[in-house]
Amino acid sequence: MSTSFANIAKVPELQKRIAFTIGLLAVYRVGVFVTVPLVDRSQMAAILSGGSEPAGGFLNLFNLFSGGALEQLSIFALGIMPYISASIIIQLLAVVVPTIERLQKEGEAGRKKITQWTRYGTVVLSLVQSFGIAFYLESLNNSNPGLVTDPGWGFRLMTVLTLTTGTAFIMWLGEQITERGVGNGISLIIMVSIIATFPNALIETQALYENGQLSTFDLMFILVLVLLVIAFIVWMECAQRRIPVQYAKRMVGKQIYGGQSSFLPLKVNTAGVIPPIFAMSLLLFPSTIVSYFPEEAWAVAIRNALVPGDWRYNLAYTALNIFFCYFYTAVTFNPVDVADNMKKVGGYVPGIRPGKKTAEYIDKVLTRITFGGAMYISAVCVLPFFLVDFLGVTFYFGGTGLLIIVGVALDTVNQIESHLVTRHYEGFTGGGAPGGAGSIRKRAAG
Repeated sequence: MSTSFANIAKVPELQKRIAFTIGLLAVYRVGVFVTVPLVDRSQMAAILSGGSEPAGGFLNLFNLFSGGALEQLSIFALGIMPYISASIIIQLLAVVVPTIERLQKEGEAGRKKITQWTRYGTVVLSLVQSFGIAFYLESLNNSNPGLVTDPGWGFRLMTVLTLTTGTAFIMWLGEQITERGVGNGISLIIMVSIIATFPNALIETQALYENGQLSTFDLMFILVLVLLVIAFIVWMECAQRRIPVQYAKRMVGKQIYGGQSSFLPLKVNTAGVIPPIFAMSLLLFPSTIVSYFPEEAWAVAIRNALVPGDWRYNLAYTALNIFFCYFYTAVTFNPVDVADNMKKVGGYVPGIRPGKKTAEYIDKVLTRITFGGAMYISAVCVLPFFLVDFLGVTFYFGGTGLLIIVGVALDTVNQIESHLVTRHYEGFTGGGAPGGAGSIRKRAAG
């Protein structure tokens, strides 16, 4: 590990990328403390800390993924969730709209067009959600006088302008990190937002222990459980189903190529941390819509049903996690293309005919292991809600947040390692031979 960090210092370009990433993440964290005009953030913090359960549950969803920005009533209060929602909508439309499907297959030009549409969608969703937040804050102002110092259309328009601009700026930061930094910018912003809530979680856990609400046994149980969950997440994120691949010998000129044995690695969790992020984003959207009707009975019923921990919320969250595991895997991994690429380079799965039969076999294996990955993600994400019932206190470490942190951290480390390996330095996992197994796996996958 120490050698790997020393190798980073030998690659100036990688150093610049890491410094650029850290710098933009720091800009994002500074922006979290810039407050929206005409609101009292101290009262907002009191509401989120436990005033009204439905309100606290609804708003805490936003607060978690904005790194406390909603608690500060920051210009970044919406976070990056509108961008995530826009991405979901575009990907879902690609299944039924031929134009978007064609753009996905047009390479870089098509990707740029889809990215542009996603940006427009982000702005539209930000406008809708920021209006919802403004109306909801005004409704909370009835029971919490002084939360909004000057309610009315002036406050609403100011809130919409600042929150939409803040989301657009975060989107730009994420794209810049992805392009010029290290890792996926959007995922890193979400990860940093979640990590920012941990110090308060530690303080609150300590307070529960000092007040006698948590026993020493409970505290040790939580610590051991967190470590076990982290180890389980790492194990599952690295788990693969390796399909053996054999390459036929080919004569090219006077040289004979092929005859090698390799494997096609299929991750148990191909979708990574995308399913819980997408699921959370979709669950936030109905809460935003019903905030336009704070006094209506049906809106109150929906809002109460979407409070984290409610059995209806847990059921919907689990179903969406399973759906997005399969959906995102289908979008990002095409067995037909993989089988065709294997066939072109003379590769085949022993006992399976090349072409269509190979694609069907890969799809069958992928479907089965994705089910295991979906169950794993669902179990980790709903874990804190069951622990609340078991311990009788809020469990701050675990679930979606821990899954995203560990998953994004692993992905970022892998990207750093790829930079080191391409420059013939040893990576964090000790690999790095230019002609080693890694290059064979890439060739097998096409």
